[in-house]
Amino acid sequence: MQFNPNSLILFLLAGAVIVFVIAQSLFFLIRSWRKGKELGIDVSKMKKTIISTAVFTIAPAVSILLGVITLSKFLGLPLPWVRLSVIGAITYELPAATSTANALGVSLSETVTDPKVYTAICWVMTLGIFPGLIWVPLFIKKIQGGLMKMKGKDEKWGNILMDGLFLGMISAFMGMVFADIRSGLAGWIPIFVLLFSALLMAIVGGLLVKKCGIKWLQDYAIPISLLGGMAFAAVITPMIGGL
Repeated sequence: MQFNPNSLILFLLAGAVIVFVIAQSLFFLIRSWRKGKELGIDVSKMKKTIISTAVFTIAPAVSILLGVITLSKFLGLPLPWVRLSVIGAITYELPAATSTANALGVSLSETVTDPKVYTAICWVMTLGIFPGLIWVPLFIKKIQGGLMKMKGKDEKWGNILMDGLFLGMISAFMGMVFADIRSGLAGWIPIFVLLFSALLMAIVGGLLVKKCGIKWLQDYAIPISLLGGMAFAAVITPMIGGL
């Protein structure tokens, strides 16, 4: 019997996790509503806060949906659904899955049907991001305390350190972009897509939001860059691949 990454049992397991997360969210929403009324907070303000928050979650939800669609092509729907709905991001999940598949000599151009490959990808995706669940509750206070202490002594170097940490995180993913530049023009496709996405981000975030004052676009800058980059990749890949 061939392994099916879209089997019913996987959908049931993923669905159970999603239902638990939604129930947990509703539980805290109800508790927060009741606590707000106890504190005498105006009901209209709480409704406005809930509505505005719900509206602004649409932007990151689009990014998550794109990630689910991208990963579901070769991993089926249940695994990307549960991974990106609870904890995870396309910037981590896709490189983790791709690196594992490359290490096993498997192409991700089609759906994974080997249970060993599927299991290995699951373990890498899960174990790679799991330490964050331990580090945050145990060490976040000490880390934040150290950063605040450094900022208090020298704000300039504190900002440089934070920028350095962010750039270090980003550079970990940049290797995949430049990995195949020696394989001809096709190896430059990720770079072209990167530059096009960066251009879209500059236009939306820099020009439209800051210069033109269209503030509501700020939360949609990343989804617009993602969608634009994917559309651009879909256009240039067959063009360059045919050269």
